[in-house]
Amino acid sequence: METTDKDQLISTLDERPPLSRDNTEPSISTCPERTTTKRELWSYYLYYVGNNGLSGFNFGPSQFQNLLFLAGYDPTHEPFAVPCNDNGCVLPYFGKVRDINSIILLTNGISFAIQAVLLLAIGAWADYGRWRPNITIFFTLLAVGVSFGWLGVDQPDQWRAGAALYILGLITYQCSLTFWTAAFPGLARCLPEVQRSLSEVKAGNKSLVSHANFESLSRNRVSNISFTICSVGEVIILAVMVGILKALKSDESTENNTKAFNVLIAFSGGVWFLCAIPWFLSEQRRPGLELPPGTAFLTIGFIQAYVALRECMKLRQTFLYLVFYFLMGDVLNTTVTVIATLQNSVVAYSTLELTLLLIVGLVAQAIGI
Repeated sequence: METTDKDQLISTLDERPPLSRDNTEPSISTCPERTTTKRELWSYYLYYVGNNGLSGFNFGPSQFQNLLFLAGYDPTHEPFAVPCNDNGCVLPYFGKVRDINSIILLTNGISFAIQAVLLLAIGAWADYGRWRPNITIFFTLLAVGVSFGWLGVDQPDQWRAGAALYILGLITYQCSLTFWTAAFPGLARCLPEVQRSLSEVKAGNKSLVSHANFESLSRNRVSNISFTICSVGEVIILAVMVGILKALKSDESTENNTKAFNVLIAFSGGVWFLCAIPWFLSEQRRPGLELPPGTAFLTIGFIQAYVALRECMKLRQTFLYLVFYFLMGDVLNTTVTVIATLQNSVVAYSTLELTLLLIVGLVAQAIGI
């Protein structure tokens, strides 16, 4: 690419619409696409019930840790001579004997490193062109496939396969959630009530600031309803899981408990698939932005990152916000992983107790919302 073309490209990416002609009011969020329907909106809510993280974020990691515990050995004795107990539990991993909790955190770090590179490369596809719905479908189907793949991994010596499924489960869960979430701005902007408010602005019956506040409240309402429905739906799913565990007699033996993990993961994947179908069929594929001149889908993500880094110091408060947002997100994910790891050990990997703990947490979450 010529230097002049590169400068023109960066200039294009740098362009942002002004707040208003006098820079005192927010700009109008227009919606040239079709209006959001009730069916589309409720399909959006339902997808979140399926993509609740039970397979890739909860039971998948717990099963991986369970397999590590069953495959590991007591570090105070010869390798693999004595099973894991209160003295500790270790396994060889990446050329070094490690505690299984360390293996969990290391594998989790590998997963997030892959996610960072992957989303840097394709994350911009959520904003440009019409690829986003197809990407959501792809990662959803892949995540569901990973969930059913756990059915073939129920022996301690298969823990390496469990590590692969653990990584794939986290990546597909996060990518599905990311590209599904990217539909939210257009969905909220095209709500009938938001469009009526915009018509009042154009007719001179409402101020632009009032419309912006109304649109913001509408977005928050959709977000809160989505989160609430997901929490309530997840509690119902977990209640069904308790019945499944009772039928499988998961608490009668280690073998039953290990197989029960896989059944719960597969069941979560099946529910996710069923909840996703209405969204795949009902979503109105609203067009994204057009690619700037001289860019391609394979390069736009890296170019955006370059422009952001180059311009970050011109918006120092925004830059600091993004830095701390990233740090808080990383701390949150690490804290959740550590808590889950310790919790698995405390309840001795009991599927029933873990399910009941999730129910308690989700009920509290729904009340908090």
